[in-house]
Amino acid sequence: MAAAASATSPADKERFICIYPAYLNNKKTIAEGRRIPIDKAVENPTSTEIQDVCAAVGFNVLLEKNKMYPREWNRDVQYRGRVRIQLKQDDGNPCLPQFPTRKSVMLYAAETIPKLKSRTQKMGGSDQSLQQGEGGKKGKGKKKK
Repeated sequence: MAAAASATSPADKERFICIYPAYLNNKKTIAEGRRIPIDKAVENPTSTEIQDVCAAVGFNVLLEKNKMYPREWNRDVQYRGRVRIQLKQDDGNPCLPQFPTRKSVMLYAAETIPKLKSRTQKMGGSDQSLQQGEGGKKGKGKKKK
């Protein structure tokens, strides 16, 4: 089996590393699939966000939208997808020297996702929706004697 793995080139799509959003999610426990420390993890990352930050730094990235993390019980679209990243070149050297391991890629993605425009715009616009919900309180029915 090991001979078959070494016979294929690291540049083959099957040899790319897989990163599921659950690996970076601070809402998950280690048993549920988180692979980085909780203080470095991100709140509910999506596979598209992981793809965006990894492609921006220069990785060869492949997004597989319909794949699911096996331990994920929730089948919502939000939790779907996985990102395949080419970590090593044909000769076995890292594609990007600053990311020699799978963990270094995960930590970089978790650090960069909160800085994405889609994340920062959502945070700024949420103030109005909170204020609209506040109104006069109505009684719940008859008062007790």
